[in-house]
Amino acid sequence: MRPSIFLHLKKGLICTAMLSTFALSGCQIVSDYFPSPKKTPEQSTSDASNYQAIIDAAQGKPSIEALRAYISQEPLLTTAAERQANIDGLWRMLTQLTPEQIHGIGANENILQGWVDLLDIYQNNQDDPDALQTGFNDWKTRYSNNPGVMTTPTQLIQAMLPRVGSSPKIALFLPMSGQGEVFGKAIMQGFMDAQKGIPQAPAVSASTLPAQTQDSGNDVLDQIYAEVAAATDNAQTSTDSDIVTSTLRIDATPTNTQSIKVFDTTNQQMPQLLEQAKSEGFNLIVGPLLKTDVQTIAQTGAPVSVLALNELDDNQLSPQPNLCYFSLSPEDEAINAAAYIKAQGKQMPLVLVPANAFGDRVAKAFAQGWQEKGGATVLMQTFGSVPSLKESINSGAGIRMTGTPVNTGLQSTESLSTESLAIEPTGTVDAVYIVATRDELTLIKPMIEMAISSRARPALYASSRSNQAGSGADFRFEMDGVKFSEIPLLAGANNNLRKQAQQKLNNDYSLFRLYAMGIDAWSLANNYDKLQQSGQLRINGASGALTTNTNCVVFRELPWLQFNQGKVVLAE
Repeated sequence: MRPSIFLHLKKGLICTAMLSTFALSGCQIVSDYFPSPKKTPEQSTSDASNYQAIIDAAQGKPSIEALRAYISQEPLLTTAAERQANIDGLWRMLTQLTPEQIHGIGANENILQGWVDLLDIYQNNQDDPDALQTGFNDWKTRYSNNPGVMTTPTQLIQAMLPRVGSSPKIALFLPMSGQGEVFGKAIMQGFMDAQKGIPQAPAVSASTLPAQTQDSGNDVLDQIYAEVAAATDNAQTSTDSDIVTSTLRIDATPTNTQSIKVFDTTNQQMPQLLEQAKSEGFNLIVGPLLKTDVQTIAQTGAPVSVLALNELDDNQLSPQPNLCYFSLSPEDEAINAAAYIKAQGKQMPLVLVPANAFGDRVAKAFAQGWQEKGGATVLMQTFGSVPSLKESINSGAGIRMTGTPVNTGLQSTESLSTESLAIEPTGTVDAVYIVATRDELTLIKPMIEMAISSRARPALYASSRSNQAGSGADFRFEMDGVKFSEIPLLAGANNNLRKQAQQKLNNDYSLFRLYAMGIDAWSLANNYDKLQQSGQLRINGASGALTTNTNCVVFRELPWLQFNQGKVVLAE
């Protein structure tokens, strides 16, 4: 064994027992650090796990030992996804190294030294994609045995792509005929209106506030704006710190005078549409909307950058250098709800969802968000159709504060044993998150109250699914105390923009949300180069406060409103 190899082994990369095994094997070296005897798949898996333990111990902090473990782990991995994750992890850590740590790398550590040279090329040329590509090509010639030649770091690939720029030429991929036409047109309308520039929110004064007695009687949204305006006006004339002011706003949209072309995706082949858009000089696709079309792009790739208007399941997502995702995801709304409810000090939530696959997905997303914030068990209970709810309430049956634990792992909820699901905590559930339509919520709330005998009632939270046009004063009084999330456009952020949308969308809240999505898609498209850099962009959008996370997925954070004595106010 070479002295340099023995030196690295002494640094604690593996345990003494492993060192003895390697020393006795007498086999050839396949990495800079570890001899590799012929091993069974089980042994290789064990070795890869040992290296992963070293990586995990570093906790993401720059570590030469962890980098060496990444390098030794890579040839033991069996799938392209595992190798890509390994290389991306190595690269993230490499970019965080201090000069002192880099100087400590031995000259005979060929693989690691190659990575350091590539880092130098990247840092000197990351703002010039052409120069970076030239430097990378030269590096591949000099370090042809480096795993980075076959599996390039995702961040490096992204840096070598041509910049979309601040004024991209955009092709809009939407269903403009068939069943999806109404949805595609709502998004397109928001997108085109955003290009023209959205109207500013009105200045609030006492003279513009609607009188308390002038109630339309059929629209909860009018009342939302009255309350938000009143809160803002009071704040201007009062020093009372208890006054809750409206902090909601929608950012002005970027300026881009490039012409936009809309491609109808109905019954069209996605690869052909992509090639057509590229041949016509477009460098950014916004869309498609249908999940099957997004899956096609994710699987086959695209010749230009894409901001997809739908999101794939977690197991289908992987880092791609020119693909980002933006959607009105109910799962994102559930994650947002979990964070909000946890921040209010609640400890034992119950999730009430429809008895179908949609309900299962939302419940799981809530539970994952809850646990990410340090929460423990989340209980889940399902409900049926409106007729079945009416039948239950007429028979005097309420909704008890019990449920089955939501399984966030690989095992399905249905496969858990009956014993493990038999949870009925008396007085323990302190929050209920309800994913229901307005008609369903109208029945569910009294059914919860029927089944609670104590004065200590759980706090009730609802998703935006329950907020629909045409809800009058009776509904507001019935929902007293319920908090619900909603997009800023429907929560008082810009009344002038809301009125503009209302003239075009017939007061359909579902279309309002798609219109808001179109506005935000415009803002995201004109900041596309920042999207791939997780945490580098935040937009106060019409559909939520927008940020990006892993795999370039846009996350929406929603504001919260509350029914209070027949009125709607901004929640705490």
